[in-house]
Amino acid sequence: MKKIGFIGMGNMAQAMVRGFTQSEKINGRDIYAFAPNQEKLIKNCGILGINPCATAAEAVEKSEMIFMACKPYQIDDVIKTLGSKLGGKSIVSVAAGWDFDRYRKALPESTKVQCIMPNTPVSVSKGVLLIEEENDLPEEDRNFLLELLESVGKVIELPSRLMEAGSAVSGCGPAFMDMIIEAIGDAAVKNGIQRKQAYEMVCQTMIGSAELQLKTGIHPGQLKDNVCSPGGTTIRGVAALEEAGMRSAFIKAIDAVIKG
Repeated sequence: MKKIGFIGMGNMAQAMVRGFTQSEKINGRDIYAFAPNQEKLIKNCGILGINPCATAAEAVEKSEMIFMACKPYQIDDVIKTLGSKLGGKSIVSVAAGWDFDRYRKALPESTKVQCIMPNTPVSVSKGVLLIEEENDLPEEDRNFLLELLESVGKVIELPSRLMEAGSAVSGCGPAFMDMIIEAIGDAAVKNGIQRKQAYEMVCQTMIGSAELQLKTGIHPGQLKDNVCSPGGTTIRGVAALEEAGMRSAFIKAIDAVIKG
C-alpha cells in the first residue's frame, strides 16, 4: 500500500480523505497532511484519523504520492520551497488553473504529474473525478490512483482543453444542485411540508431521476416529456420554469465559471 500526502487540507482535501478511508482502499495511518494553520490541521486530522505534519517537506518525505490541494496561487511558492524534495515523487493536483504543461515547466524532471478535479460528493463515494489525459505518471502509480479515485465516484478522462469546462460542470455543479434542493425544499415548506421531509423528498427525487437517465440512456427531454401529461400539472410547472429562464440561467452559470 502506497503512502499518500496532502499539501493543503481544505474542504475538498477533507472530502477526498473521508471518501478514501471509508472505501477502505487506504488506511488513515498511511495518509499525511500539511497545512499552515497547524491548530486547525491537527483538529481536522484527528477527526479524519490521518497524520498531521509540521511542514510540507515532512509530508512529502513520508509519502510516495502527493496530492497538491492548496490554493492555486500558493503552488509556485510550494514548489520553490520544496525544490528537489519533489524529485521522484508523483504529484496529483486538484488545483484549478494548473494543467500538465504548467506543472512540467515548474517541477523537477523526475517528478511525475497527474491533474484531476474531484467534487465534494467524493466524501460519500458518489463523486465525479475528472482526470487530465495528459500525464506522465508511472503505470503502477496511475493504476493505484485510478483504483483510489474509482472507490469514491465516477472517473471521467478529458483532454487538457476540456478540463476547465468539465470542472465548471462537475466541480461547481454540487453548489447548483444544492440550490435546487434548497429552493424546491422551500416551496414544499411553504405548502406545509416539514423541512426534513421536504429535503428527503427532493434529494431522493434528484437521485432517482439521475439514476434513471444514467441507467436507461434516455434523453433528459424525453424523460421530462414522459412525466408531462397533456394539460396536466407537471407541464404547468415546466412552463413556469421556462418563463423564469431556468435553462438560460444554468447555461449562463457555467459560462460565468469558465469566463472567470
